[in-house]
Order: sequence, then structure tokens, then C-alpha cells
Amino acid sequence: MKPVPVSLPALAALALAPALTGADAGLSDEQTRFFERKIRPVLVEKCYDCHSASAKKVKGGLVLDTKDGTLNGGDNGPAVVPGNIDDSLLIAAIRYGNKDMEMPPKGKLPDSVIADFETWVKMGAPDPRTGPTVADANTASAQWQKKEIDVAAGRSFWAFQPPKSSPTPTVKNTSWPKCDIDRFILARMEEKGLQPVADAGRLELLRRVTFDLTGLPPTPDLIQVYMKDTSPDAFARVVDNLLASERFGEYWGRHWLDVARYGESAGRDANVLYPFAWRYRDWVIDALNRDLPYNEFVKQQVAGDLLPYKDAADQSRKIVATGFLAIGSKPQNERNPRQFALELADEQIDTLSQSVLGITIACARCHDHKFDPIPQKDYYALAGIFLSSETLYGTNRGLQNQNASDLIDLGHESGMPAGFEGISPAQRAQLANRLEEAKGSQAESFRTAQAARRAGKEADNLRLLALRQQIGTISGELNRYDESGNARILAMGVYDRSRPVDSPVFNRGEATQPGAVVPRGFVQVLFQETPPPVRHGSGRLELAEWLASRDNPQTARVMVNRMWRWLFGRGIVPTVDNFGAMGEKPSHPELLDHLALRFMDHGWSIKKMVREIVLSRTYQLATLHAPQNFAADPENTLCWRMTSRTVDAESLRDAMLLVSGKLDLYPQEGSVVARANEGREGLIRLFTTLQEPRYDRSVYLPVVRDLVPEALSLFDFANPSLVTGDRESTNVPAQSLYLLNNKQVQELSDAFARRVYASAKDQPGRIQFAFWTALGRAPTAEEVRAAYTFFSEYTQDAAKAKSKGADLTPYAWSAFCQSLMASAEFRHLD
Repeated sequence: MKPVPVSLPALAALALAPALTGADAGLSDEQTRFFERKIRPVLVEKCYDCHSASAKKVKGGLVLDTKDGTLNGGDNGPAVVPGNIDDSLLIAAIRYGNKDMEMPPKGKLPDSVIADFETWVKMGAPDPRTGPTVADANTASAQWQKKEIDVAAGRSFWAFQPPKSSPTPTVKNTSWPKCDIDRFILARMEEKGLQPVADAGRLELLRRVTFDLTGLPPTPDLIQVYMKDTSPDAFARVVDNLLASERFGEYWGRHWLDVARYGESAGRDANVLYPFAWRYRDWVIDALNRDLPYNEFVKQQVAGDLLPYKDAADQSRKIVATGFLAIGSKPQNERNPRQFALELADEQIDTLSQSVLGITIACARCHDHKFDPIPQKDYYALAGIFLSSETLYGTNRGLQNQNASDLIDLGHESGMPAGFEGISPAQRAQLANRLEEAKGSQAESFRTAQAARRAGKEADNLRLLALRQQIGTISGELNRYDESGNARILAMGVYDRSRPVDSPVFNRGEATQPGAVVPRGFVQVLFQETPPPVRHGSGRLELAEWLASRDNPQTARVMVNRMWRWLFGRGIVPTVDNFGAMGEKPSHPELLDHLALRFMDHGWSIKKMVREIVLSRTYQLATLHAPQNFAADPENTLCWRMTSRTVDAESLRDAMLLVSGKLDLYPQEGSVVARANEGREGLIRLFTTLQEPRYDRSVYLPVVRDLVPEALSLFDFANPSLVTGDRESTNVPAQSLYLLNNKQVQELSDAFARRVYASAKDQPGRIQFAFWTALGRAPTAEEVRAAYTFFSEYTQDAAKAKSKGADLTPYAWSAFCQSLMASAEFRHLD
């Protein structure tokens, strides 16, 4: 169960600077983070000398240190046209496509950086710079920052204090609360002179909780059983059954995959495939269904390969968990190994710090954190831990992949599926022969090229490149099978290197400017006293144990806030991935700490915490409007009602599959990405497969970065390259057009119509069945009349069509069913 040794892959490159001015309220956290980490640092380092208010002479009239300056441009026109790469002069300049306009003039930016700028423009050029120019902003600092960060003072910030137990508040309306959660919520409302709205109706509540816990609507059978159960424990029984369902892990696993920035390719410029990312996805789903304690859940993802194990199967599961550190986006085409290594470590630090700790440690890469008490040396203390770890992600060396990596062979004793079929010994031998032939051709071509160069002739470099690509592809294919042709059990993951290293502090984050070396270690501000030194190996196991400890002030607090966000649509701390100074403060700090302590006291059980929240009266409130409450608290931060929410992309697609009767709850093991493999032929197979209809749950759809299925991307799917704890929720025309015109939606409408038509012998019964199945309720009298009118008009048209040999009846029911699936009510939770 050892990885095949591979050349050093990991160490970063670009300057990563934090926000220097406040974030624009109109931007999402994802957009702001992208600008601050990928765009602003490059502008600061490469452009501001000539194009900022602080420049001695502004060239071309162009200033790039403000949003307006960037959009308005200079003498040649707008530098950036949001959403339009071709008309953005800044993109043309950094591409070096025009010799008269090449920026920066001292050398072209790396391809990965250019790709970041292209992505930024495509996403609308989000820019949070609404305040002063960089010259003024550089003077800004947090209260604990002077010439040097005062870590001791920084520990006084609320997020860096351990959760505190507070007495349960007393309330005036003692009959309303069901539990302590309700008392904390009601106490804040009563302080403001507010009262909660009425409770949700039973059917509304059933639909809400079924979607919230499984991502699916309640079936008519479930509705019928629940409505007949009038006992006080009826709702609790439903909740327990939903938590015990495998559907819980599939849906809540997808929540975590958002946070873990799950993707099945590298993204960026090369976007090579990660054929075995799916194994981590399945581990997450299984862990949540097993209710693996969250502290263990975190520990295994950071250092599962270093933990004790019972047997080969247990060891393999824990190794697969470390795929969390391996699945991130990477600049696979980066030619500088040190730079690639720094980039990889930076991505891991950024993901881990946001997902588990809710802070942006990666903003301290180029200099001390501008807002949080995190010195630059703390960043590189963590970097040493990850630079001492070998990340295996499984890509083949090729023209667009300078940083190939093997995978971990778990062995058949792991009991895990391969995810793809084996081949015969003869087929494997044929692959091996092809590899030897390609290597022979490469050696011969190399000799021919050398001879040509000695003779002053042009060498056939294209052939050499093609052979290199071919060898990489065949080698990758061959390594998927053992000597007998059996499929190897392969996984992405992390191992400790045999020689741990301490990292230097790289000046401005530049790989070419190493400074003083700092010992591997942890972020000081999260410890009440000086952190202990790393004593064993890379330090990854010690890091994991501290992350999962009660002594860590953030891990439990961040996760219960995520759970609250996934159930209410808004976190107690709205900026769920950033609890730092640039994040928002908690609306109910005592409740947040109460939940964090309860979470730890009850064994870090996610299911127990979810159960406690959904059984609260706060969760069970209606979405009613209350003018007095709205005037005092329009954002509903005090939770005086349940906020109406749009179901996410996966739930919408899965709900359509369920009501149509087409949902397949037992998908094929693995992923189409693994079965496609790499290389040109593999990509062709993958693109073809992606166009085919799928009927399994959305969590099992392939997530190839930059090729996310339209059914997900149109409906605010999380960016798979970024930590996303808080998805956006939009309502745009393209979504409605998709629901009306997409071929698969129409196919599902036809299938739903067949179910409806077969459900009863008469029109009234069919209409009733359609509403109960799609919306979880009976139609109103007005809706029944509208349906009759609709079918009456269709009948008239059908009679005319029938005289010409056509039958419009199936189309009528299909259109009726599609209108239900495209309705606002189908897409919303009350």
C-alpha cells in the first residue's frame, strides 16, 4: 500500500495578498476571494509601478489601483470589459499578442496567471476596491498590527477565544421555546420588541425537512403516512428516518464537497483529469452516513495515512480520506518544480484554513496578514508541514502536464471497488509492447534530432513532443493494471516524505526570494499560549490532532455554523468561510458557542446536531411576513421567521428525476472520468459521455473543472476550485429557459406525464396525483379550474389534430407536468 515514488511536486509562486480595502457588498465571498488571491497581488507587483496613483509617471493614462480606473482604462480605452475577454485590452496585453502593447514589459506572466485573469474577466471582473488607492490602503492595519503583529493582543478577538458556556437566557414568553436553541433566539427577539411568526403547516414542514436532510421532495407515500400520524412524536420520527437514510450522506456529503472544493480535474490552464477523485467523494458520503464523529472526520482528511488502523480495509479508508488535500486545482503546466510545490502547499493551506478554521491563513503568504493577527512566518511554519508531505493525484506527463504524479495502490485487500474494468493478460502485454515501441521511437527520433542539429538542420521537434505525449498516455494506462491485467485499486492521497523540511519565508511569496528558515509549526493566535513544536515527521499528524481537539477554538464553532447555514440559508456568522476581522460578526454569539460546546459534548455527531436544530421551534417557523418585524430586521438575522429559500442545483435536478420516476439510486461505481482515462481518446470518450442523459443523483455527476454539467452550472453550483460554504442563489431568465427547453427536462416531463396518466382513470385524480407528487400538496380550487381550462383548450386542438391523424393528448399531459416542474413553487422551500 505504498505510492510509486515521484519527482517533487509542490511549492508556490504568485504573490498572494489580502484585501486592502473593504469588500463590495454586491460581491459574493467567492468573487472577492478570487480577486484578492489571484488578481490584486499580480496587479500590485507587476503593474502598479507604472499604472497607479503612486507611480512617478502614469503610463498611457491607465491606473489599475482602483476599480473605476481599471474599467475606464487609459488612452486606448477600457482596460477590462466585464464578461468579454476579446474586448479587454488588459487581456490582450498580458497575452503578448500585440508587440506594441505587451504587459508587463519585463517578461510575460506565467500561463496559469494569464488563465486566472481570463477567468476573472469571464466572471464579470468582480472588484471589491471601493475605497482608497493602493497607496492609501497600504497604511491600513488591524488593531493588533503596528510594525509587528502583536499575537497576544490578537488572541482577544472573539473568534480566537475558546467557546464559552453561557447560562440559558430567560424569556418572557415561556410557552414558546421547545429547547435551549429557541430560548437563545427568542431572548434576542424580545430585546428588540419582536415576536416570532406562527409555526409552519405540517405539509410545509415535511417538505422543508425532507429537502434539507436528503435533497429530495417527500413522496406521496411518506406524506400519507405522516399526515395520518397525529402523535406528538410524528415529526421526530420522520427526522430520525431521514437521518438514517443513505440519502442523507449523499446530500450532506455534497455540502462538504463544496467546502472541500471537490473536482475531477486540475482546472487552470491544462485542466488534466483526476481519474480517481471520485473515491474521496464516496468516502465523504459514507462517512456522513456512518456519522463518523466530525473531529475524526477532520483528522482523517488531514492525516489519515498516519493514524492507527484495524485492518487493511480501515487503513485504506483513512488513506482515501487524505484525498481532501490532493483534489485541489493545480497549475499542472508549471515548469518550475519549486514554484509548483509552493503553489500546491498554498492551495492546501488555503483550503484547510478556510474549511476547518474559518480563517484566511493564505493571505499571510506574501507579508503579514493585513487584518488578522497572523505573521508571515506562521504561514511558512504551516507550509513546511505540507512541503514535507507527498501529494499523489494521478496524472500522466504530457505536453500540458509538467508535474505528473502517480497514485496510491491500496491493494485488493482493501475491499474497495476499482471503478473500471480490467483487461486480459494479452491486452496488457500489448500495451506494454506499445510502450516499448514508443520509447524506441523516441530514442531513435532523439538521435535523428541530434544529428540534424549537428548538421545545422532543423530537428523534428513536433515528433519528439508527440512521442513524449504518447509515452505518458500509454504509461498511465498501463499503470492502471497489475501484471495479470486486473484493475488496480488506486486512490489520490498524501504521504509523509522520508525527509521532512522546514520552509524559508519567501519574500513577497516569490519562489526566487527565500529568506530565513522557520521551523514547522502552527498558527500562534489559535493557541492561548506558545504552540508546541513539531516533534514527529512532517507534523501533519500533530496538526490533525490539534485541529480535532477541544483546545482548538474554531473547529467546532465553524462546523456548527455551517450546519446552521445549510438548514436556515444564513449562518449565525454569515461569512461562513471567514471568521476573521474581515468577516461578519455572529448575530447570536452565545448561541454559537452553546452549539459548539453541545456538538463536542455529544461526540462531535453531525446527525445529533442536525436533529437538535430541526426539532427546534425556530427551524419549524413559517415563512410568513410580519411588517413590524420586517421593519426592525429586514434581513431576518434574528430568525423571527424561516427564510424562503431556493433549492440548490442538485436538489432541483434530483427532484425532477424523482417525480418522473427515473431516479436511479444505485449508480455505477466510480466515475466516467476514471473510465475515460487520460489522453486524447479518453477526452473524446469523456466529452461524448457527458452529453448522454444520466439518471443517478447529482452528487455522482462528474465534476470536471470548467466543464460542470449545465443542469448544475446554471443553478448556482459551487465553483469547484474554491472553498464554498455559502452558495449564491440567483433567479435569472436562463434558468427558466432551461426548464422549458432542455431536452432532458422535456424527457423527464414525458416520463412524469406517463406516471400521472397511469395513476388514475379520470382527469381529477390525475391532477391530484400530479400536485401531490410535484409540490407535496393538493391543488387549490383555482388551480384545478386552471388545469381544466388548460386541458379543455388542448382537447379542442387535439380534435383538430386527430382529424389529421395526430394525437395531442400525450403532449397535453407532458406540458402540464413540465409546467409544475418549472414552477417557482417546485424550486422553492417555504
